Parts: sequence; C-alpha cells; structure tokens
Amino acid sequence: MTIVDVARLAGVSTSTVSHVLNETRPVREATRARVEEAIRETGYRRDSVARAMRRSQTDSVGLVVSDVAQPAFAEMIRGVEHEAATAGNILLLANSGEDPARELRALEALTERRVDGLIIAPVGRSHRAEMEEIQRQGTPIVLMDRLGGISADQVGVENAGPMRTLVRHMTEHGHRRIALAAGDVTVSTVEERRRGYRDALADAEIDADPALVLTGSGLAADTREDMRKLFERPDRPTAVVAVSSEAAAGVLQAAADLDLRPPRDFAFATFDGFPYADLLFRPRITTVTQPAYEIGSTAMQLLLNRLTGTPRASHRSVRLEPRITYRESCGCTG
Repeated sequence: MTIVDVARLAGVSTSTVSHVLNETRPVREATRARVEEAIRETGYRRDSVARAMRRSQTDSVGLVVSDVAQPAFAEMIRGVEHEAATAGNILLLANSGEDPARELRALEALTERRVDGLIIAPVGRSHRAEMEEIQRQGTPIVLMDRLGGISADQVGVENAGPMRTLVRHMTEHGHRRIALAAGDVTVSTVEERRRGYRDALADAEIDADPALVLTGSGLAADTREDMRKLFERPDRPTAVVAVSSEAAAGVLQAAADLDLRPPRDFAFATFDGFPYADLLFRPRITTVTQPAYEIGSTAMQLLLNRLTGTPRASHRSVRLEPRITYRESCGCTG
C-alpha cells in the first residue's frame, strides 16, 4: 500500500496525508481521524529511507565503543542513549572489540546507513585517516573517553592527575615497589594513566622499574599471567595499581592463584571499578571512578550541538573529573 491508497480511502489529498504523518501543518481533527483510520485499514507504513533522503537526515546516531562489556563503557552507552532518545534519535551501537579492522567495518556500515553523526571510543590503533575523511564528507564525529588523534569534539576524564594522586598515596604509605597493570599503551587513556604513575614515582624520587609496568593487550587473562610472574619474584611488588577494571580482574585472579590477598600481601587500587563492588569484594577496593554516564550524555550533547549549530564552529574538548574513593584494599581508608 502507498500514500496514494491512504489518500484515496480517506478522501483527501496525498499532501494532507503527509501533513498528518509528519506533523508539518495543522489538520482538522475530523480529517486527521479519517486519515489515521485509512492508515490502519490499509496497513500503510512509511518508507523511512525515502523520507530520510528527502529530509537529508535519518534521526539516527552511530556509536562505536571498544568493549561493550566493560562497566564504564556500559554506563557511557546509557548516557548516550538517554540523550539521543530525548532528542528523538535512534542509537545504532557497534562493538569494535579493540580490533581496528572491526572498528573500520563498523564505521563504514554506519555511514552507509547515513547516520547523522558518530560517537566513537577509538581502539588503540584506530584508522584516523578514515575518520577524518568521514568528517570531510559531512558526518560529524565526537570522540568519547579516548581522546586525541583527530580534530573533533571530544569528552573524557582527567587521567594523569588522578593516577598520580593514587600512586602518590601508595608512596606516602611507604611503598616503593609499585606495579602498574597497564595494558595497551597505544590507547590514549592507558598512556595518560601510565604518565601519572611515572610522575608520582618521580615525585617520591623512586626510579621507575620497567619490569613493574605490564603492557600488552590489557585483557584479564594476559594480565593474570604476567602478574603471576611478578608475584612469584623474590622482590615482588608491595603495591599494584590497575588502569582499568579488566586489568584489575587479571591482578586479582593472579593473586588468588597464589593465595595472596590485599591488603595483607600487597596494597591494591584501580582506575574504574566493578558494579556493586562494595557488596561483592572483601576487602573493598580503592578506586578512581569515572562519571561514565555523564561522559556519554555529554558526548551526545556535543554531537547534537554540532548537528543543530554551526558546522564549522571550533571543536570543543571536555575533561570531567573522576572521584577517588579510598577503601581497605590499599591498606588504609584515607
């Protein structure tokens, strides 16, 4: 069935049907009722693709994140979706799985579907040139959480400063062999947190030991294996800081393998955390918590401003402050 069939059954023009469907012009209540009844009788459904082509927008937004299973990213997604829905947009979500090739395929698929804009939490070795080309073709991009690489609106948290504060807290309590469960340092957030770790050691006049910094994938399984080797050394670290909940899981698994536990055998803290951590973990874990929901909602607000404002306006970079909560795992409560 077509809009012509609806108009014929309702006894009105096709333009009147269009006004009822799109609410582009007031229609008398009795006429609207006839049109709506004709729509029900004919089973007519709008061709959203054709409508989008006429309007040059689809009221849809693409979101590509590196790992939807991470608690912080899950909260960011909720923030993006809430703002998108409030503005009348549909969210199309893709998970890149920390894989540059998957990320590129997702970007290509979303742009082929003519999303109005993209929000991206890039992988470590992202295809920056392709992102810049997408912007040149007229699709705005907002970087979320992982910043830099291209000129675009972006939102994340302060990383180096809070990590520096966290590690300095360890040094002030006498720790000098402090390990960092880092992961993929090509990821901007990981590298910024590693810089904060190094700055804190320098503040305490502690020579950085490269053997105490675990790099690689950052996945729990890999971190577990590498951390076990560190724990088995005679000069094992007396404190460990993780850059993410994924790395933290690997550290705690390695400790459990060797019957070690914080704070009895080592002080422990992490950037990010776990849902309901206060209920599930004993001792409770010292964490740097991102305002993840606000990061997501701010990312969507930046994109909406770009879509409805001046396309060539200067790009904005927003850094939100995380919160440090000291708990028993680091051997103290403050």
